[in-house]
Amino acid sequence: MATRAEAAGFDGMVVVDSQNLAGEVYVALTSAAHVTDRLLLGTGVTNPFTRHPAVTASAIASVHVESGGRAVLGVGRGDSALAHLGHAPAGVAHLARYVEVVQAYLRGEEVPFDALAPFAPSSPPPPVDALGLDATAPSSRLHWLPPDLPKVPVDVAATGPRVIDVAARLADRVTLGVGADADRLRWAIDRVRAAGRDVGIGAFVNVVAHPDVEVARKLASGGMSTFARFNVMHGRTAGPLFDGGTETLTRLRNSYDMRQHTRADSPQAAQLDDDFVDRFGIVGAPNHCVERLHEMAALGIDRFVIVGPSLGADRDQAAAATERFVSEVLPALHAF
Repeated sequence: MATRAEAAGFDGMVVVDSQNLAGEVYVALTSAAHVTDRLLLGTGVTNPFTRHPAVTASAIASVHVESGGRAVLGVGRGDSALAHLGHAPAGVAHLARYVEVVQAYLRGEEVPFDALAPFAPSSPPPPVDALGLDATAPSSRLHWLPPDLPKVPVDVAATGPRVIDVAARLADRVTLGVGADADRLRWAIDRVRAAGRDVGIGAFVNVVAHPDVEVARKLASGGMSTFARFNVMHGRTAGPLFDGGTETLTRLRNSYDMRQHTRADSPQAAQLDDDFVDRFGIVGAPNHCVERLHEMAALGIDRFVIVGPSLGADRDQAAAATERFVSEVLPALHAF
């Protein structure tokens, strides 16, 4: 996947961190680092529950070393990774503490042991002082970080206003998951900019290039159902939504089957009506996709994480749509 992405002209790739649904993300990213030269390599995304912040910082910094400084840490509240352990997404306050601590580790700073208390298991081992050693480290840091290693950028995936605020305050970058509708994007972008920091703003966007829009909608539906659900995760929506959007999101949430996560043949994908798909995502002929992506860029989106055809869709049509994106849409974006 990495070699194909680099050869096709993509700037980067992300790998999901969902231990029950996919292989180990840092093994995958390291493997990708060894067969590419320029491709940015990121988690898409990790979460603040399944790994201690020191472990996450050490893992992504290791990929940074192996890739010559091409790693990006994408982090969000978590979804399928936690659901398959019997948990809902982590709370916003916990995510904020996690980002703060990971950022400190990646800057090579000392992290007080007290700051790590929220990430300890419910029955932690006794303090190291119980060993009666002559001396122990007074705090925690990544001692092995090369002094000339550029810091790994931290990118928070954000949909709701509170997570957007956390990203704007603590991250180096934010990647919005609010869809492709212009009014909704303006709302989210304005919220990031209100923090007054220089934070890069990207967007997850479902894009399928196909001359038959009905086919394109079906190909996009599985992945779109997942990203759309983030906008109504807890039963309510925030920010502006186009007519009918709230009703569609509510139906989707109420029918969501995590066992068929991201699949086009899932019950949740069937809840997406044509108008919702056309406005939340970008589907249709290549020139239409280019035009919509240019409109998003003009609003202030500086990078796109493209979510293409879904699992469970027609494989031949999915492959053709992917090739069409690479040959007709991607070159036009680089020329913009």
